[in-house]
Amino acid sequence: MFKYLEELSQTEAANIKRTIQDLFRQTCILQVKCDPATLVRRDNPRYRICAKNREFIEDYLEVLDCRLIHDPQEHIFRVEGNGIPAEKMSLTTTRILLLLKVIYREKIMGEGLNATVTCLREIREYGRNTGLLRGKLTNQEWQEALVLLKTHQIIELPGAVGNLEDNTPIYIYSSIHIFCSSADINELVKRYGEGAEQTEKTEEREQESEAGEEDLYQDVSQ
Repeated sequence: MFKYLEELSQTEAANIKRTIQDLFRQTCILQVKCDPATLVRRDNPRYRICAKNREFIEDYLEVLDCRLIHDPQEHIFRVEGNGIPAEKMSLTTTRILLLLKVIYREKIMGEGLNATVTCLREIREYGRNTGLLRGKLTNQEWQEALVLLKTHQIIELPGAVGNLEDNTPIYIYSSIHIFCSSADINELVKRYGEGAEQTEKTEEREQESEAGEEDLYQDVSQ
């Protein structure tokens, strides 16, 4: 297996190693990526490396109990298997992912591939309409969710997450299909929306209970 690398130039071998590292770090490699500064779509050299060296990468991943999967429809290479470190999404990140899927689906149906751009203002609006985001999220919650979604090639952001404004464009990649099936999206939105409502009611009861305890303490202390 490693004889294959030895027969390549140092640059080619290094690019294959970095491509494998990217597969483990970000789950998938897209054929076309957006420039983070301009959101202009460009060919991804990592995808070409996967295609050119596919057999070697497949053999390498097999040793690690993983598989290289190619989706020709979505033009994505991704890695699966027991050797992939598990990374759980928080409930907030999961809800934002569902909202992005809803936005992506509606924009694809209405305006086509060139319209798969959203922003924080629109995500919050969809969150209110679906019941998935009833309360105001903290900056940290937004940042943690968006960084994770960007790492796994679900979205592209122009610049740092901390610099996003309400109307800053956020590009949604078609890789969102990997994480969220279209067939299940309505049921998932309903389930998580009901969960958000239940969480909100629980928090309200807790706040009322705390307020009642405080009033009781004041009455006793008087």
